[in-house]
Formats: sequence, structure tokens, C-alpha cells
Amino acid sequence: MQLNETIDLVWLGPAGSAPEWPLGRVWVTEAMPTAIHARVQEYLPNSNAAAWLFWDAALGTPDLKQVRRALAQPGDVWHTGTRLAPGGWPGLMDSISSTGMLSADPDARIEATSWRLSLRACLVRTDVLRQMGTVRPQFHTLEAAALELGHRYVTRGVLTRQFPELAPLMAASTAMGIPFADELRFAYYRFSKTWSRWAVLRAVLRDYVSPARALAACREVYRETRPADPLPYQHATAPLPGVTPPATVTILIPTVDRYPYLRTLLDQLRRQTIPATEIIIVDQTSKERRDSRIASEFGDLPLTVIFQDEAGQCVSRNAGLQVARGDHILFLDDDDEVEPTLIEAHLQNLRRFRAEVSCGVSNEAGAGPRPASFSYIRASDVFPTNNTLIEKSVLHRSGLFDLAYNRGQRADGDLGMRIHLAGALMVLNPAIQVLHHHAPSGGLRMHKARVVTYASSRSRLTHRQLPSATEIYLARRYFTPEQLREMLWMSVLGTFSLRGGPLRKLLKAAVSLVCLPQTLWCIRQRQAEAEKMLRQFPQIPKLAAVPRKEN
Repeated sequence: MQLNETIDLVWLGPAGSAPEWPLGRVWVTEAMPTAIHARVQEYLPNSNAAAWLFWDAALGTPDLKQVRRALAQPGDVWHTGTRLAPGGWPGLMDSISSTGMLSADPDARIEATSWRLSLRACLVRTDVLRQMGTVRPQFHTLEAAALELGHRYVTRGVLTRQFPELAPLMAASTAMGIPFADELRFAYYRFSKTWSRWAVLRAVLRDYVSPARALAACREVYRETRPADPLPYQHATAPLPGVTPPATVTILIPTVDRYPYLRTLLDQLRRQTIPATEIIIVDQTSKERRDSRIASEFGDLPLTVIFQDEAGQCVSRNAGLQVARGDHILFLDDDDEVEPTLIEAHLQNLRRFRAEVSCGVSNEAGAGPRPASFSYIRASDVFPTNNTLIEKSVLHRSGLFDLAYNRGQRADGDLGMRIHLAGALMVLNPAIQVLHHHAPSGGLRMHKARVVTYASSRSRLTHRQLPSATEIYLARRYFTPEQLREMLWMSVLGTFSLRGGPLRKLLKAAVSLVCLPQTLWCIRQRQAEAEKMLRQFPQIPKLAAVPRKEN
């Protein structure tokens, strides 16, 4: 924060109780969505402040030191997280997005990415208010309006951070719950009418709400026009001040019998504008097929090849991480192709947002266009181990890969979840791209862990993508039994989904209905397998300190 930056105060309380405010102007309003919306609309156009502080009079006078500290932190919005916001709400979201990374709330005592904000203590950059709007006046309660605001911000690219020191330590959430109509309004506004209807159906079936209350809420909410989402937040693109500090980067590449792809990747790594400090290849190819010429062919690269007899994505990456000497780790797959600026772009992304993790995107060979949420900069809810650069110090906090996923899916999601819950700022930048070939052999295909994909299940009549045992294990580790149950019901619903014309969709529904008993049986079997895994895992190695080489 620069010394001359001003902060306007939005005082939620009686006019006579507003304090002297040396950082900017004071706007007084009731703590109601309609009143706050009107006040922001009135005064925002002429505001010259760098940020606006929304503050509940019941919390007393804001601490100027902590407000300044918040504005100096990485991010665009700072709030106190579940210390003031109702944690776990809205409940209807469990039937739509139950086990996504950002659905898991970090510890309320640490700085972390979180969309569950309360306007009782919330600092927002003025530019965010101008581009992304303020609370929706249709909500009955400020708690629900603030949650919708936080979710809108984080999903549209605003770096929304929990900063617990912003409010007094004794402050706590006073929300006893959110009216069901406001929960439905949240689901309708943030997702769609179709998904909100599914959530209402599930809420009635699990006795979360009575049919009468659900019907009344539907009559009220569906009369409203669903507000359009704003365009993705446009982050400032000013040149980075100062000189880029030196960084040492270790590239970690596990490989299994994909030497032609690996050679292509290594040749491209020769041309990086910022060269790697070291490149570690963990080769798990069986001894009879192993190619030992790689090290000599690429002797001009700082290459270390580790031959490992035990195949597995977690043991291989953990082995490489334990000997890595760089202060940054770049995760790549052996069937990636990369641009010469890959390392440079990741380092610039870290510096630009003062992040600890830089996530890129993959252009999947033979796949269709990426989802729209992967087309703009935002707080990452994925941890792609084929295009991510991370400060090594983060791994000291989170631990390494859980061996539960050694031959199964979601090892990356589990590590990403622990990094998120540890408070690291992860920024996804779609401009940082690799071409991912999805080689027809090697990788998880060796263990038959990746057979039916989301894309194939939506394009083929007989394909059904069901959660694996490791995916269920992940959900059991980080979410409630209710959230796991809703995840499984959504997977059942997904078996009825198909892209194409009405006839193909009807045929898919018929096939899936016939297969429904077998689908439910498969899910129960995988749940039982996940329960067995929970008795043996997690097994998460700690990162050992590696001494640096003397110059």
C-alpha cells in the first residue's frame, strides 16, 4: 500500500456512531443488501479511493494498522473468512459443487483463499467494485448476499483472500442460518435454473427443507430475472517494478516407457529463455525396456536420471522432490510439449501476483475447447502436475504426495487441496500453456486407473464416468459425509448426460436407466474400497532438507 492511497469506509450502523476516519470518506448505511447496494451505486462513480472498507458498527472502530496491512497483502479482496461468515453455507451448494477445492474452508486463523466472506469486515479494491459489482439487492439477508458476492468474485477472477487480523479476535459469526429462499437465490444466481432445481429436489429428498417451503421459495425466486455474470476481472497489467530476483528451478518429470515424447520435451527445454537449474527424470520403465542413453544424449542439460523399479506416480514424484535442489519446482509430464518462455512466464506470474504457486493450462491433443473458467486469470482450484510451478517452501508446509494415490487418480487434487488449506496463493494463468498429448501408453493407463474420461462419457452411449475409489477417498478426507453423498448422486446424474441431438440424448438416458442398478453397485464397491484405504492412509512423506551444492 502506498502512503497516499485512501480507503473509504462504509459504516454499517447508525449515523451517529460513525468514527473519525483519517484514511478517506465515510458512507453510513443500514446493514441490508438493498441499502448497501444503493449506497455503493450512489458514491462509487466519484470515488477516488484505492479501496472500500465495509464495517459493522458492532465491531467497534477498525484497526488502521490492520487495514493498511490487509491492503498491502497479495490479492484484491480481504475479509475475515468463517470467523464472521456462516461456515458451510449455503447448504444447497452441496448438491451442486460439493467437493471442489474452494468448497473446503481453510482454518479461520490463517491467511488463505476463501470466498465465504462477510461484509461485516471486508476490504475491497475500488476497481473490483467497478468491474464486478456489489451485493445483489434481491437477497433478504446480508449473509447470503455477501456469500453470493464472494463466490461471484472468486469464480470470475478476483483474488479473494481471508485475512483474519482485519477484525477483532473476539468477533464471531452471528448468523444462525440463511432463509431457504436466499439459499435458492444463491444457487440460481451462481449456477443455473437447472442446477438449482436439482439442488431443491435433493434438499426435499434428504429432508433439508419441507416440500411446502421449497415450493414457496421456487415461486418467489424463479419470478426474478437471473442477473448476468460480469465479465472476468481484468487485473492491472502495469510493468513489474524492480529487477526480477534470481530463482533456481528444478523441473521434475516422471516417465514410463514414453521415450519418444520425452526426447521431444527435453529438446524443447534446451531453448528456455530462463534455463532450468536442474532437470530430474524419474524413469519407472521396466528394466527390459529401459533406455539408458537419455543422459548422454542430453548431456548439455543439467540432467539427473533416477531409475526406479517401483512404478507409481506418487513414489516417483516424491523421490524426485526429495533430491531437488531448486527453490522452485516445475511439474511437467513426459508427454508435454512446451514453449521456450514456459519457465519465464511462470516466474513472472508468481511475481506479478506475489503468489506461491503458478498454475498453467493444458491444450489436450484431440480434445475440444477448454471450459470458459480456464480462459482468464483466477485463484486456481486445480493443481495440474503437468504445468505447475511451486515455491519449494510450500511443500514443507503441505507435505508431498499421498501414497494412497500411487496408482490411482487425483494425486494432484489431493496435494492441491493441502496446499490450498495451508493458505498458499495459487494463481491460474491461461496464457501459460503446454500441449499435452495424452500418450496412448504409459502413465496411469499402466494401472488401468484412467479408462473412461469425462469427455468420452459425454460422447459415447455406453460410457459412464464413475468416481474411482481414490476420488471417494479424497472426498472422505476433506469433506462431510453429506457432501460425499451429494457428490455420488451427481455422478449418477452425470451418467445420463450426453452431447448431441434429442434422439441421442434419449438413447443415452435409456441405456443409463437400464445400467442404473449396476452403476449403484459399482459405486458401493468403490466406497468400500475407499473405506479400506482410510484404514491404511494417508501416507504423506515430509520434504527433507537438501543441502545446496557449493559453488
